[in-house]
Amino acid sequence: MAEDPFLALSGASALRGFYTSGIIMHRPDEERSERRLEIELRNGPALPSMLVDKVSGRWIELDPNSERLVRKEGGAKLDAERARKHDVILGILLDEALQGRLYSALQFAETFENKGGLGGKDTIRDRISVLATKGYIKFVRDGAPFGLPSSRSKFGYLCAEGMTFSTGGESVDPDTGEITQTVIEVLPTHYKSPQTGATLPVENTSVWVYPEDGRP
Repeated sequence: MAEDPFLALSGASALRGFYTSGIIMHRPDEERSERRLEIELRNGPALPSMLVDKVSGRWIELDPNSERLVRKEGGAKLDAERARKHDVILGILLDEALQGRLYSALQFAETFENKGGLGGKDTIRDRISVLATKGYIKFVRDGAPFGLPSSRSKFGYLCAEGMTFSTGGESVDPDTGEITQTVIEVLPTHYKSPQTGATLPVENTSVWVYPEDGRP
């Protein structure tokens, strides 16, 4: 699309011989609302592409070099959607651990693809990577305490702050007779370096540390 957008058309080589002018509208970034119009003229000088967005039901042209209010509003909406996806991912991790399930990043992305408004597998993995860089997600390499094998993924099983894992057992309060699930804490053993992306060991597993600018 970047070099010659019209080659992205199915049967482009034959189709382009029939028209004298053509326009393609596409979204350069799936997480942004703007569309780009690519214009092709068979007879005449090339026309520059246009960046457009729909505001109040009308398409308007945007200046890529200006800070228009519509772009700020669109950016705010995208920021809110990213924050929502982050909250959903963390919530699912905590809920699934209480059901006795832990996931690697890939397995989580494949399991929850297109669920909870999270989008496709690649989008989920991107969001997990961002959460790990910001310190909201860390990792557990040894699955033995949870009845799981050691993770073969680069980082390990995903871990969120305050995560508890259900062992499937039950405990009875001797005073009240209340029956509760037996759970154990899921403490991180490794984290993703925000500078290099490398896997580093956690110094104190009982203290959840965020990078300097990890929290909003």
